[in-house]
Amino acid sequence: MRDGDGDGVRVRVRHGPPGWPAPVPPPEVEDWQDAAVTWLLDQAPPEYRGYPPVWRHPVLLVWLVAHHVQAQRDAVRRAVGTARRDLADQLPPEAAPQVFSVLELEELRLRRLERAVDLVEQALRGRHFVPRL
Repeated sequence: MRDGDGDGVRVRVRHGPPGWPAPVPPPEVEDWQDAAVTWLLDQAPPEYRGYPPVWRHPVLLVWLVAHHVQAQRDAVRRAVGTARRDLADQLPPEAAPQVFSVLELEELRLRRLERAVDLVEQALRGRHFVPRL
């Protein structure tokens, strides 16, 4: 806890562990799971919203999203490995750095997403995060 604007009001500062998704309140906040489900559905293929068991059971949803993110990372790695061969006849040579830049940015985005999904999954399974100094 810390003092508010010097007026003696005590304010509890709450945040999740490093990598926690910004739109989701930390696990110690009441009803954080509702925000987690909404965020997870935003990370999932849109069809997942049509499957009631998926959004009714957050552990199932986070498990599926984790697999989905891993599949996206696998696809980016495959694209990096085959981009030159697959696109050589379709793009000018000067486009190659742009292609690899896009793939690198996507890999970084997916790594951050994978970390956030993992943290939410741990919290949904009951892990308590302890703040470090």
